[in-house]
Amino acid sequence: MDHSCLSGSFAFIVLLVTSLRISCRADTTSFSDNYHVTWGHDHALLLNQDREIQLTLDQKSGAGFESKMRYGSGLFHIRMKIPDKNSTGVLTSFYLASRSSHHDEIDLEFLGNNGPPYKLHTNLYINGQGGREQQILLWFFVDNVPIRVYRNNIRKKVSFPSQPMHIFASIWHAEGWASDGRKTDWHQAPFHAHYQDFHVDGCVLQDHNIRECHSPKFWWNAEKYRKLNPDQEREYRNVRKMHLVYDYCSSKSSSHYPECHK
Repeated sequence: MDHSCLSGSFAFIVLLVTSLRISCRADTTSFSDNYHVTWGHDHALLLNQDREIQLTLDQKSGAGFESKMRYGSGLFHIRMKIPDKNSTGVLTSFYLASRSSHHDEIDLEFLGNNGPPYKLHTNLYINGQGGREQQILLWFFVDNVPIRVYRNNIRKKVSFPSQPMHIFASIWHAEGWASDGRKTDWHQAPFHAHYQDFHVDGCVLQDHNIRECHSPKFWWNAEKYRKLNPDQEREYRNVRKMHLVYDYCSSKSSSHYPECHK
C-alpha cells in the first residue's frame, strides 16, 4: 500500500481524510522538529534524512511516537504506509489525545488484513467516554474525500472534544477485536509502517491559551472550514452509503449518545 494522507481537525469539525495513493504535497520537515519516539525505541528507524520514520512490530514489541507539543486547535495530517502483506491483527494508528483522567481522543486506526480491502476504524472519546466507533472499507482512490464528520453541537448539550491534545502514532498487536477473531501469522513478521510529512498546522498551548486557539486568526478556524461544501457533502453521503460497515449510531448502545438522535 502506498503512502496515505490522513488529516483531522478538532477546532469545529472532525474531518478525516485518507488516500491509498501518493498525492499529498511534499514536506521537508524533520521528524525531530515536532515529534519524538516514546516507546519501542529499538523498533523505530529514521530514514531519508529524518524525513521518514519506520515503525516495526514483531513478537517482542511494536513502537510509537508523539508530538512534542500539545495543541488547542489545528489541522493535523500525516502520510502513512501500512504493512502490505498478510497483516491480520496488526493495527497502525494516527490519533489525537489529551492526558487528563477524563480524556478526549480522536482515533484513526488501520486494521490489518490479508490484502485489500483495508478497514479504517475511527473512534472518539469525550470526557473519558468512547464507543463512538465507525468503520469504513477503503477503496483504491479516496484522496480528499471526507469520511467522517462529528459536529460541534455543544449548544444542544452534545459533548464535543475540547481538551488540548498531543498527536500520537503507533503500530501494535491487536489480535481479536481488530482481526474479527483471526490469528496473526507471525511468519509474516516483522511488520513495517512508514510515516512522512511531519509539519503541524496547530495552535501550540505554550504559546497561546485555549481560548486564543479558537481565534479566526488561525486559518483552520475560518468560516469555510466549519462545514463541508456541497461537493464534499455529496461525497460524504456516498461514502456512508457505499463504504460504511459499522456505525455506533445504528447499534443498540446508540441511546447513550445524544448526537445519534437529532
